[in-house]
Amino acid sequence: MFAVVRTGGKQYRVAAGDKIVVEKMAGIAGDTVSLSDVLLAGDGGEIKPLDGLLVSAEIIAQAKADKIIVFKKKRRHNYRRKNGHRQQHTILKILSVGAAEKKAAPKKAEAAPVEAAAPVDAAVATEAKPAKKPAAKKAPAKAAE
Repeated sequence: MFAVVRTGGKQYRVAAGDKIVVEKMAGIAGDTVSLSDVLLAGDGGEIKPLDGLLVSAEIIAQAKADKIIVFKKKRRHNYRRKNGHRQQHTILKILSVGAAEKKAAPKKAEAAPVEAAAPVDAAVATEAKPAKKPAAKKAPAKAAE
């Protein structure tokens, strides 16, 4: 099964076991990422529905591309600028192309203590704000004689 995914503003045709080089993604080598922006999927000659389709990949390495020299020149104006650039990219190995796995929702017991941790009293909240100082007075203008 193959899929066409979009990441970093580009589109890639991937299948399980493929290695691709994409724009820099967050994570370190060994992390698993999911590419959820699937544009097309198919198996052989038939196209599959995209409902809940997910591509799972593993980060192999964070690397840099070859250096590109950027040289600007305007003749007869003594204008020369030389810059170099190395684009950062991520190397991915596609683990699977298939349906998204549903994750369990966080338990409400864990979320409840966060909300009840800091009760706020209205009287305390108004006392905490410092009073504004009045603006400095300007000296009166001198009369012209």
